[in-house]
Amino acid sequence: MGRTLENKKEIVADLKQQLSESQMAIVIDYKGLTVSEITDLRGRLRSVGGYCHVTKNTLMRIAVDGDENWKPMTDFCKDASAFLLLKEDIGGAIKAYQAFQKDTKKTEMKGGVMEGRALTEAEIKAIGDLPSKEELMGQAAGAINAVVTKLAVGIKEVPSSLARALQAYVDKDKEGDAPQEDAA
Repeated sequence: MGRTLENKKEIVADLKQQLSESQMAIVIDYKGLTVSEITDLRGRLRSVGGYCHVTKNTLMRIAVDGDENWKPMTDFCKDASAFLLLKEDIGGAIKAYQAFQKDTKKTEMKGGVMEGRALTEAEIKAIGDLPSKEELMGQAAGAINAVVTKLAVGIKEVPSSLARALQAYVDKDKEGDAPQEDAA
């Protein structure tokens, strides 16, 4: 027995809600995946703030209809599609999918959508290669620490430099006060 109209409306509403919370969507061809493999993919994505939704292309088209941010996704809604909705760690989610793809060798990326723009597989891989939020924060902290260290060394050097200059002046002055021998 097929789904009822009410059931389909609930699915579309759920998709709209999921999309409103997502930063990026990736469409994959999931033909040949077993239930356990889909479950594995969902688990990998969930750990990095992503979600895998398998639904009919027609329902996804209805969910994105009128939403300019997700409209380009309709270009990828062909054949057997699964939708990876990425919410938090986009790079981590892409890496999780790529690891899954490498392990199973069964899925194929059709494309993606981010900020109202369709993305190719190469562009999605490039986004996945970017450093994670934690790595960027570590790099920024390291750069700030280096600046603070240099500033502290510079500030410490000013009084030391002044003290050496004064000591040299005192030493020179002492040499000038010493009695000079007459050369005769």
